[in-house]
Amino acid sequence: MFSDKDDLYVDRHLIVSHRLRIRRLQLGLTQKQVVTRLGRRGIRTTNKTLSSFEHGAGVDVVRLPELAAALDCTVTYLLGLTEEPTHWEPDHLNAHRSTTQRPAIATGNWILGPDVPARAPQRR
Repeated sequence: MFSDKDDLYVDRHLIVSHRLRIRRLQLGLTQKQVVTRLGRRGIRTTNKTLSSFEHGAGVDVVRLPELAAALDCTVTYLLGLTEEPTHWEPDHLNAHRSTTQRPAIATGNWILGPDVPARAPQRR
C-alpha cells in the first residue's frame, strides 16, 4: 500500500483529519463547541483553525492530547490505530492476542480503519 515513507505520512495525516471531523460529528458538537473545550484546556484556537485541521491542514502533534480530550477519545483513536474511541492500545496488538486476526492487519494495512476514505493513487 505504501510506496515510500512519504505516503505513510500522508495517510496518517489524512486519518487524523478525518477522525477529528468524524468524532466531533459523532458527539454532536459544533466546531465552536470544540474550540471552547480546547480553550478550557489551555489551547487557544479558532473555528477556522479547527476547520482547516478537519480539511487536511497539518495538526501540530503538541495539540493531539488536548484535541483527543476535547473529543472524548484517545490519541490512539485519532491516529487511526484503534477503531474504539476510548481504547489506548492499538487494535493490531489486541488482534495478536485473539484467535482471529483481522484481514487488514494480515496485509500490513492496519493503520487505515474502515471509516477512513482511501487516498487516490498518485501518478508517477
